[in-house]
Parts: sequence; C-alpha cells; structure tokens
Amino acid sequence: MATAPGHPIDVHTWSTPNGWKIPVMLEECGLPYRVVPVNIGRNEQMAPDFLALSPNNKIPAIVDPDGPGGAPIAVFESGAILQYLGRKTGCLYPADERARVAVDEWLFWQVGGLGPMLGQAHHFRIYAEEKIPYAIARFTDEARRLYGVLDRRLADREHVAGDYSIADVAILTWAKYHEKQGVDLGPLPHVRRWLDGVLARPAVQRGLAAI
Repeated sequence: MATAPGHPIDVHTWSTPNGWKIPVMLEECGLPYRVVPVNIGRNEQMAPDFLALSPNNKIPAIVDPDGPGGAPIAVFESGAILQYLGRKTGCLYPADERARVAVDEWLFWQVGGLGPMLGQAHHFRIYAEEKIPYAIARFTDEARRLYGVLDRRLADREHVAGDYSIADVAILTWAKYHEKQGVDLGPLPHVRRWLDGVLARPAVQRGLAAI
C-alpha cells in the first residue's frame, strides 16, 4: 500500500494482468489507495454498483476522491486510468508532447493488440473446455509475433518508450505470463532483459502483491 498523504484512491480490481496495472502504477507514484476486490470468478463485475463505475463490466476501475477541481471522479479502462494517473501526478507520463506520443503509441499497442491477443491465447490454451487446434495455433502464433515486435523495439533501448513509463506498466503485467501464452523468451533476449528488470522494481513487486 502506498503511504503518501491524501485521500486513498479506491481501486476496484482483481488478480489479472489488467487488474494489476493500477496497483503497480499507484505504487510507482506513491499514491495512497485501497483495493476493493471484484471477484470475477463469482461474476461480481456484473453487480449494479460496479456497473455504475465500469459500464463494460470489466476490471479495473477507480474512484479518485481528489479528482479534477477537487471533486471525485470514477475512471474505467486500464489505459485510461494509467493516463489519468500519469497526468494527475506527472509520474511515468512525460509532459513533452513527442515523448508522450511515443508512450501513447506503445500503451495503445498493448491495450488494442497485445492484451487482447494474449488473453485469447490464455483462454484457448488453458481455460477453454474444448481444445480447438485452429484457435490455439492462431492466437499462439500472434502472441509470438507480438513478442517479436516488442523484442525488436527493445533491441536498442532500456524501456519501450524512452524512460520507464505507463507503457511498460501496461505491458509487464501481461508479459510475466509469457509461458502460459506459449512464448519462449529464449529467442527474445531483449524482452527477457527488460522483463527481468521491470519485475525487479520494488514498486512493481508491491503492486503485484496488493491483490
């Protein structure tokens, strides 16, 4: 739990790759927060109270009591929450427009491509009751392609978009499950180096342990 002064942000979330992003970000920024568990295994994301915060019935969502103008604000969708917290604090989200564009590119690469494709790989490889070879091959191949994109990006830089940023936070919570996605990091040395580095960060470890 972060210990900075101020009213805690309520984080409605669960222990999933998307759900861990926000505790990690809050730990990195030193903001106080309170985890409000939403057990998706029991369909708690379908409850009317949660629907009022997240119209798509997906975790995570936050309620910041110290929102714009001092009034509370609710934010849903992990990418939007990361951007909001970055703007609020100046943490992990550069003010320079060129640098911010680079961060946004890789943030949207994660929320629009990497996350959904790795989620499908998880589902068809591990959770689907019927093992469908076509689906397993399709999403495993796409997962490997996307990791290849990431490896090439990291070949000449420490982090995905310049300095460590919300883009790294968004990606790391998915990449830590590469084995479940059928991806061997042996041929991807730059991803391996990056992943080991970000997972070693104390704030990341605290955020991952928060749920």
